[in-house]
Amino acid sequence: MNRRDFVAGTATVTLLAGVARAEDVRPNILWITTEDWCPDLSCYGTKGIHTPHVDRLAAEGIRYETAFTTAPVCSASRSAMMTGFHQNYIGAHQHRTYDKQPLPHGIKPIPNLFAEAGYYTCLMSKKIDCNFMPSGKKNLFMGSDWKERKPGQPFFARITFGGTHRAWNRDPQRPIDIKDVEIPPYYPDTPFVRRDWANGLEQMQLVDRQVGALLQRLEDEGLADSTIVFFIGDHGRCHIRGKQFLYDGGIRIPMIMRWPGKVKPGQVGKELVMSIDICATILEAAGLTPPVPLHGKSLFSEEVKTRKYVFSARDKMDETHDAMRAIRSKNHKLILNLMPERPWCQYSRYKESAYPMLAELNVMNMKGQLTPEQAAFMAPSKPAIELFDLQKDPHEIHNVADDPGYSAVKAELLAELENWRKNVINDQGVSAEFRALEVFPEKCPTATVNEWDTQNGKKYDFRKNGWPAWYPTRTLAEWEKARAAWDPYVFRGPSERIPRPKINTVSGKKKTPVRKQKKERAT
Repeated sequence: MNRRDFVAGTATVTLLAGVARAEDVRPNILWITTEDWCPDLSCYGTKGIHTPHVDRLAAEGIRYETAFTTAPVCSASRSAMMTGFHQNYIGAHQHRTYDKQPLPHGIKPIPNLFAEAGYYTCLMSKKIDCNFMPSGKKNLFMGSDWKERKPGQPFFARITFGGTHRAWNRDPQRPIDIKDVEIPPYYPDTPFVRRDWANGLEQMQLVDRQVGALLQRLEDEGLADSTIVFFIGDHGRCHIRGKQFLYDGGIRIPMIMRWPGKVKPGQVGKELVMSIDICATILEAAGLTPPVPLHGKSLFSEEVKTRKYVFSARDKMDETHDAMRAIRSKNHKLILNLMPERPWCQYSRYKESAYPMLAELNVMNMKGQLTPEQAAFMAPSKPAIELFDLQKDPHEIHNVADDPGYSAVKAELLAELENWRKNVINDQGVSAEFRALEVFPEKCPTATVNEWDTQNGKKYDFRKNGWPAWYPTRTLAEWEKARAAWDPYVFRGPSERIPRPKINTVSGKKKTPVRKQKKERAT
């Protein structure tokens, strides 16, 4: 790596010295991931929350303001981060993939590359969640803690803190008053919404203390100065219009890097960066060359410094079929909805069972109590193209795709997106089988889609055709029942233990056991 000078105003990463190449002094790497989390941290200016340990990490390194994941859900985004490639290119874009395949094109997982180079690789938590084979912990990592390595051996360690994935715990040490939080304008500003939002922030405070304990361990073991630390979210926040969608709430993530003696502290990066850039960065830091050039680029590279666009994609989420592609510049975002006939809020068993705010929005929408900006997301179909002016509209609520004043921007972004789909990820688009237009009855004959799904799980192949896109997914009376069930859970006290309500039942269709699936593939 060459020395780079810090330029005020552009916040380019400063390298204070070259990377040592002797094996014994190669840097350790600790990659910390928190699940389902946007830059909702005090160091990013979020109101109400207090995250001193992550804030300190940012103060000691660089905090990226415009960092994005390649997919708005865990298995697809983690597949990309495990390889350094966009998930569609490696066939890992469908969450969840039942028929996992080996990685194509000669690509190897990042931990395997480090192991081959003499690093000790470890996964210090349970979750891997990759949509390719082999995906087991023993296939990808050598152990579960860096303490297991040989004396003097550098390590590559990954750890996931899963608390920020629903459900959330409250924080008795520092409960957050709902008056102290700020609600995005695409949500109704009700006490219920504020409490649910604040509960999520409290859970992040709990995770912050876990991060602090891990960083303290580095200090105690004398490893802090020789270890590159990355802190990120795997994708956006688990709220409506966040996770599973390509708005910034679904793909914008925190990204913080600390590298003592190499990266100047106190920096704020303004470049457009992606989660898969971490892969290229740590390989370069360790002096490693991947067998296939990565889609991600080193954070120290000219490609990142001058990058104009980042891209992301959403495909199947469990059995909820949809497909979207997005391109984002610093000033604009364009989303291409490949299945505009489907509603944003079509049936998702996971979301109905985990997101209290979904019940609040549906009840208010069916009663006509939402603003036009809030009600837009509850519509029965989507526009084919969404375009947002991020300087004027950072919350992405005013679609200007049909505004003649943005025709040139729209044409440019569409052309760049098409080039990415065709020449980078080899996008396969949407098949007729996946779209499933004439597979199901025209209307839902039951009070909830979940009820019909449970009754008909053995009659239809939901893995092939997905769940029906009937909308709304519940009657008003059923949504009101769900909203009432959520109330005591959302408003529980900081030290109360109230179980999360069971909103949906599980489909009666039996899934093929994992071991049987593997045996069938082998034959």
